[in-house]
Amino acid sequence: MVTLKKPEVLAIIPARGGSKSIPRKNAQLFLGHPLLAYSIAAGLQANSVSRVIVSTDDEAIADIARQYGADVPFMRPAHLAQDETLDLPVFEHALTWLAAQERYRPDIVVHLRPTSPLRSPDLVDRAVDTLIKHKRAHSVRGVVLSGQNPHKMWRISADGSMRPLLKAKGVEEPYNAPRQQLPAAYWQTGHIDAIRSANRRRVYSMTGEPVWPVFIDPRYAVDIDTPNDWRRAEWVASRGELNLVWPGRVPRPLPQKVGLLVLDFDGVMTDNRVWVNEDGAEQVVANRSDGLGLKMLQNAGIPVAVISMERNPVVAKRCEKLGIPCRTGIEDKAQTLKQLISEKNVATESIVYVGNDTNDLPCFPIVGCAVAVVDAHPEVLRQADLRLTKKGGHGAIRELCDLILAISPKENE
Repeated sequence: MVTLKKPEVLAIIPARGGSKSIPRKNAQLFLGHPLLAYSIAAGLQANSVSRVIVSTDDEAIADIARQYGADVPFMRPAHLAQDETLDLPVFEHALTWLAAQERYRPDIVVHLRPTSPLRSPDLVDRAVDTLIKHKRAHSVRGVVLSGQNPHKMWRISADGSMRPLLKAKGVEEPYNAPRQQLPAAYWQTGHIDAIRSANRRRVYSMTGEPVWPVFIDPRYAVDIDTPNDWRRAEWVASRGELNLVWPGRVPRPLPQKVGLLVLDFDGVMTDNRVWVNEDGAEQVVANRSDGLGLKMLQNAGIPVAVISMERNPVVAKRCEKLGIPCRTGIEDKAQTLKQLISEKNVATESIVYVGNDTNDLPCFPIVGCAVAVVDAHPEVLRQADLRLTKKGGHGAIRELCDLILAISPKENE
């Protein structure tokens, strides 16, 4: 019996330090992890990938890459980390360095762009498998069915008139034809390219010809280039509707039926600041929309409680006004949370806990879903299942209440 040699597959993740639209984009936290970490995870979790490296010009990004398990064997030269730098010279530099310094020559190179962090767990393996099966293919590229057919697109001539962008064989005036009569068109995404290394050197191209498709569910198709792209991608990823590659633990979704919402106070129900007058009296700022959201939650039959380390009477006063039981001056929040769970006899998987600082972290593993406000401590953001888009004291709790009410079963259903 002949045993086929498994190809050597190298995943390269280009992650330069400079970014104009979103400064230091690759190092920014995306649902608690650096954006770069999602592409590293996609490579490391793929059965077909032999090695994952990050090509960067930035020492901080290199440190992040190593923390998440990638190899950073070299630093990319500055002239290959400019806004106008193309992919090909970056890959040529990486492969030339690896061949010269390590005598390492992969059979297949996988390109994983950090700006497309939403990937299904099987995507990388499907791309590599497609390239292996189709011997003629120089490369494989991720595509989705295009939302707009180019046969219905136009270009404007020098005289100001419009001309059809494309013609369709056998179809008169394709721009007036039903879409069912037009050839299907596909849009390339930034999720993945798989390239046969030998062909890349022969034709000096990142794709060559022919190129084979690996099809991607359009729901995964986000390319982060602007802050709006970032917010949309986080919203899609945080809903829990897609099977995604995650760095570390897979986030738990909000329970379909919340049995108890537990809140920290400072930094969650307030903006974490305190005003102190000359007599030592302290004041904090709360958000009225948070109070309305909590009232709506209670009216829907979802109980709420507060556990706070703060001893200031303002905590009890605010909670009393909202009709929420609170426990203040608590040093060990996890132990108090366990007591509360026992008293209320509620299933832990139905509990949602919201925190903002490291003293909340021991509570996270106890509950069904751990939530952080967007301005929480970085380690809290890293370990949270859901990160809200609003800051503590600025409507974060109202945001969460709306999310809970949106998925909660109605009494008359």
